Amino acid sequence: MNLSKLSAVSPIDGRYRSKIEDLSPYFSEYALIKYRTYVEVEYFISLCELPLPSLKEAFNEDVFKNLRSIYENFTEADAQKIKDVEQVTNHDVKAVEYFLKDKFDELNLSQYKEFIHFGLTSQDINNTAFPKMIKDALKHNYIPTIKGIVDQLDNLSEEWSEIPMLAKTHGQPASPTILGKEIKVFVERIESQLKQLKMIPFSAKFGGATGNFNAHHIAYPEVNWMKFADKFVDARLGLDRSKFTTQIEHYDNLAALFDCLKRINTILIDFSRDVWQYISMEYFKQKIVANEVGSSAMPHKVNPIDFENAEGNLGIANAIFEHLTVKLPISRLQRDLTDSTVLRNVGVPFAHTLIAFKSLAKGLGKLKLNVKALDADLDNNWAVVAEAIQTILRREGYPKPYEKLKELTRSNSQIGENEIKVFIENLDVDDIIKEELQLISPHNYTGINMIL
Repeated sequence: MNLSKLSAVSPIDGRYRSKIEDLSPYFSEYALIKYRTYVEVEYFISLCELPLPSLKEAFNEDVFKNLRSIYENFTEADAQKIKDVEQVTNHDVKAVEYFLKDKFDELNLSQYKEFIHFGLTSQDINNTAFPKMIKDALKHNYIPTIKGIVDQLDNLSEEWSEIPMLAKTHGQPASPTILGKEIKVFVERIESQLKQLKMIPFSAKFGGATGNFNAHHIAYPEVNWMKFADKFVDARLGLDRSKFTTQIEHYDNLAALFDCLKRINTILIDFSRDVWQYISMEYFKQKIVANEVGSSAMPHKVNPIDFENAEGNLGIANAIFEHLTVKLPISRLQRDLTDSTVLRNVGVPFAHTLIAFKSLAKGLGKLKLNVKALDADLDNNWAVVAEAIQTILRREGYPKPYEKLKELTRSNSQIGENEIKVFIENLDVDDIIKEELQLISPHNYTGINMIL
């Protein structure tokens, strides 16, 4: 079968293709080849800026502009040429080098083409290309998408900033809260993690076959290659060069990045399950979409599929992020190949995360508040004001108020408004205290409204 949305093994490239196409410029095979080409070109230009006798006389900004156009105008046809070369070389990075040598011939730069990939090993290219890809994907795709969800949540928090709701702790009725505040909890959690995410460096390795600039130093011992590499990786590529490495980047900061993304996903799993539960409790209804079917057998069903889809995809993403986190920092001696095949899958958890984000955004847009259900739950749980009553009685020095409220609320199967008010009237306290207590209800015993 030819590859299509119907024949693709992974649902990422099949069923969900339309949702993750924006990631292709960062995590596809084409993207990896393009980023490798970008690093190789920029490295060559950086070499030309050194006082190397073999390079200095022929180069100027016009030449650099032509060189940069190789990756700026990089096409799928270019990527395919490189893949065709790889079929012969059986080495993906070497195929990029040969592709660039052909380009140098076209640009009449043949005499300089042996300085392509000069002194480097493959991981100098891979361990700069991958963090650059991930950094760009976060900047241009992930961050705007997650901020869109945070904005949605923030708007709902404001919209529901005065909606009282029965809280549930241990699955049991608890002191009432404000619905908007409960949404704000997730806003704060995500924003806190995003701040941490922005603090994690995008580390890169650049130092030759075993990290010591052996080839560079033997060819040009007068050049400060450490300073050159720092400037190239940090300033030109916008990454953070790890100074002491083996053949590969040690991936510790990349692991930290994946851990942070995993925590954000975990927060959203928590949120998805809460909303699912609220829908089950009928606090929310969902906007009906014409011609959509909720169940193949039960015509009345409108299922919370968007939140279920989000939870499932976030779980898959976290499982892969977890493997990347625990595997990548481990490599035998100066290098084994296990990081290569694993790192090629870095786009997979990002894709499942993006699918989840889009499902969440869709689900949030379909929520309709069912105030009647929220009010009914509050009206049916007057026992929750027992905390308020016993606290005021403590303030007034009333003997054993907790025990008296415990006796009241546990001795009857149902404590309603009438039972509470009768209990208050029979208290041996001043009338002004009774009036204060009589004003308390599940609808107004919601604490400080921190949103308003």
